[in-house]
Amino acid sequence: VLLPRASSHRSSCEAAAAIADSDHVASTIMDTAPLPPACSYLETIGNTPMVKLDRCVPAASKQATILCKLEMQNPGGSLKDRIALNMIKEAEARGDITPGKTTIIDFTSGNTGIGYAMVAAAKGYKCIVIMPKVRPMLERYLICRQFGAEVHLFNPSLGAPGALKYVKDQLAANPHYWWPNQLGNPDNPAVHERTTGPEIWKQAGGAVDYFIHGIGTGGCVAGVGKYLKSVNPKCRVIALEPTEARVHTGASPKPHGVVGWAPGVHSQFLDGFGKAPEELSDAPRGVVDEWGHVATSEAVATCLQVTSAEGMMVGPSSGAAIKYAFDVAARPEAKGSTIVVVLPSHGIRYVAHPLWAAVNAEANEALPPGEAPCSDKEQPILLWASEEYKKA
Repeated sequence: VLLPRASSHRSSCEAAAAIADSDHVASTIMDTAPLPPACSYLETIGNTPMVKLDRCVPAASKQATILCKLEMQNPGGSLKDRIALNMIKEAEARGDITPGKTTIIDFTSGNTGIGYAMVAAAKGYKCIVIMPKVRPMLERYLICRQFGAEVHLFNPSLGAPGALKYVKDQLAANPHYWWPNQLGNPDNPAVHERTTGPEIWKQAGGAVDYFIHGIGTGGCVAGVGKYLKSVNPKCRVIALEPTEARVHTGASPKPHGVVGWAPGVHSQFLDGFGKAPEELSDAPRGVVDEWGHVATSEAVATCLQVTSAEGMMVGPSSGAAIKYAFDVAARPEAKGSTIVVVLPSHGIRYVAHPLWAAVNAEANEALPPGEAPCSDKEQPILLWASEEYKKA
């Protein structure tokens, strides 16, 4: 249920009460909510829904209200549609790129690449998406190729520095290539300050006490955090990393499974960029009040919990952020507060991720690759039942 914007002095308790009171109209909302006018496909980016978590929330965390911004409902399926479109539009406005002439090239963990591929297809650009050669990139590879983009897979052992070197080599050899540079382009956080932040504030009823989001490029944390603090200086911004790769607090990056987080380098949009690891800590700095972390195993477990209890399928980074939101909501000082979490992408995009390992194994038993359909009409009607597999 989307809520009307409240005055800036409205309390978190009042906002939470408004959200609760609005639940009774959920069954009729589709009959009464105004429909948006017809527009171009790319104009559907943004203005995503916000929902309140309910059945999946642990008892100790129910003292606070946890709201989730459903960025998977952007047309390309993720939060990154916003930055892909904005970086390309701003480059067009500057005269840096031209459809039919320019080739867009950048490296990504996947979702920004899909955004690039989608926008490039809609606007008439060629596009090269560079991503690590690891199995969880499967869906991203397929989607980018379906949009018509080329995909180059780099050696994951070389990390972001290796991918950056490859991009720069391609730029030097191809004068018509353009690099959006999602990790350092100011048009990245700018779109979140201009759109995502105001949307969150309005949908939360003008009361956001905590904003929690993981660090990929850091653009969303920086942009939304800046906006929310401009309308509520007391809002606490919490930036998250995988427990295995706490680069922003000075640790060395290690392999992890929270896809989209921690590219192995400090965000250029957050305070501390350029400092030596020993100069960093978990003390507040810049727009960030708290540097949190979630382990891959916790992220996966929370994804499964949210999917089964809430009917909301989310990806690993969303699960990680929700897990941390549960922990924050259980703190004594968080009682009566409103906590907002951005859910960057849908869980269906991670079928090759360990998140899906159990059901992948089951599905391969149920529907073995290469098996011909049964043509024997004397065989029983029922050939497989998933509950029997679970008993085995």
